[in-house]
Amino acid sequence: MTIQVLDPTASLAHDVADPGPDAGVLKDKRIAIRIDMLWRSWDWVSAIWAEGLRAEGAEVTFWRSCGRTGAEGEAAARDYAALLRESDAAIVGLGNCGSCTSWTIADALEAAATGMPTIAVATAHFEGLAHNLAKRGGRSGLRLHVLPYPLDILPRDQVDDIARDQYRSFLRNFGVRGGLAEQSAA
Repeated sequence: MTIQVLDPTASLAHDVADPGPDAGVLKDKRIAIRIDMLWRSWDWVSAIWAEGLRAEGAEVTFWRSCGRTGAEGEAAARDYAALLRESDAAIVGLGNCGSCTSWTIADALEAAATGMPTIAVATAHFEGLAHNLAKRGGRSGLRLHVLPYPLDILPRDQVDDIARDQYRSFLRNFGVRGGLAEQSAA
C-alpha cells in the first residue's frame, strides 16, 4: 500500500509574489473601499482615510459586504464586481476575526485579479491568517496594512487617533506617490 502525504504549507505553482501595481498619484482616481457589516471601528477608520484620499483628489465609493450566500450572495457578488469595474483601486477590510479575514482576503484577491492596485486591511491578531489566506489564494504578495488589535473595543476617539496616525504608512503601503505619503518619507 502506498500512502501519499500532502504538504498543506506548499505554495501554489502559479503564486503571484508581486504586490501588483502601486496606487500612484491619487488625483482623479476612483477608489473603492469595501467595508463590512461587523466592525464599527473599520467604518470609522475608513471614513477618516476617505477624507484624506478625497483631499488628495480621489473619488471614494464605499461598498458594504453582507449577505454572502444564496440569492442575496449572488446579488452582492454582482454588485461588488460592478464596483470593481468602475474603480481604479481597492481598499478591502477589515480582517478582525476568522471569517471576516477570510472574506476580506477573498474580496481583495478578486480586486487584485483585475490588475488594479489593491490593499487588504487586517488587525495585528489576524495578520498571519491574512497572509496565509492570500498565499493559499495564489497571491502571496497581496498588499496588507495592519492595524492594532484589539481595535473594535476602543472608544471612537482612540480609533480616530489610530486612523490618523496610520494614514501615512497606509499610503506608503498602498504605493501612493505624492501628497502626504511622500511628505512623511522626507
